[in-house]
Amino acid sequence: MSAAGVTDSSVGARWIVTGAAGMLGQDVLAVLKDAGIEAAGLGRADLDITDPAAVRAAVEGAAVVVNCAAWTDVDGAESAEEAATAVNGTGVRVLAGACAAAGARLLHVSTDYVLPGDAAQPYAEDAETGPVNAYGRTKLVGEQAVAELLPQDGYVVRTAWLYGEHGPNFVATMLKLAAQRDTLDVVDDQHGQPTWSYALARRLVELGLAALEGRAPGGVYHGTASGRTTWLGLARETYRLGGLDPERIRPTTSEAFVRPAVRPAFSVLAHDRWAEAGLPPLADWREQLAEAVGTPVFSALATQARDGRAG
Repeated sequence: MSAAGVTDSSVGARWIVTGAAGMLGQDVLAVLKDAGIEAAGLGRADLDITDPAAVRAAVEGAAVVVNCAAWTDVDGAESAEEAATAVNGTGVRVLAGACAAAGARLLHVSTDYVLPGDAAQPYAEDAETGPVNAYGRTKLVGEQAVAELLPQDGYVVRTAWLYGEHGPNFVATMLKLAAQRDTLDVVDDQHGQPTWSYALARRLVELGLAALEGRAPGGVYHGTASGRTTWLGLARETYRLGGLDPERIRPTTSEAFVRPAVRPAFSVLAHDRWAEAGLPPLADWREQLAEAVGTPVFSALATQARDGRAG
């Protein structure tokens, strides 16, 4: 990623990435490194974001904090909502308070699950929230904390259907299963925007740089790919790009995969606010997927699938 268009002072500013061992956190650190930006990556073992003293010490002297730390077990949150809220809500409040005290910008990664998922048109950034599961409720608590404590310097970036090289995800699962099964059944009644974690990481860094330059107002942004599809559409396109027969993927409904947490049927988000930061919406999901499948991890999985070998 080029740092063109920003000052030396903004590129040289110190960044912190929490949740640095996760899929998105690793990608954010890689983008920062490529841009020549000093950054400290803090994983769960390095920083407990619910510990106010530890967070204050970690944030001191930082210009930008990118919060990728989160409880991400959607189904597990149904039976452990208090524990999930401690990370996704209380921990975010602690981070936001520390950033406010230190004068740092906070880029907090949130989710489409804060929305009810029953719309017919893409959700605007200011759409009314209404989570349908515990995970969404915990993430909404975090969003509210950022809005309250950092009305000018807090940035909530909602994403959805995230996949990448550094963690378990739907795209990798489809390619692994292709080496093991002749056919797969995938739901075709949930609509969303598959988003490559590396593309989101690039956007988070761009947003942070714009924030340092005073070019990006605080508030909610939607960090999802352009366009829309279903899980079936994503699976078939993954197969096609991997040199596999898309017709091996058969459509089914959500009723065939009952899980503890209700999933929103419509997770399509609008991207109008990027213009206020001088940035375009993220690329179409097909374009992102094509770039992702060409990376070493996904390319190797596709090769194994074509050869009929388990990864």
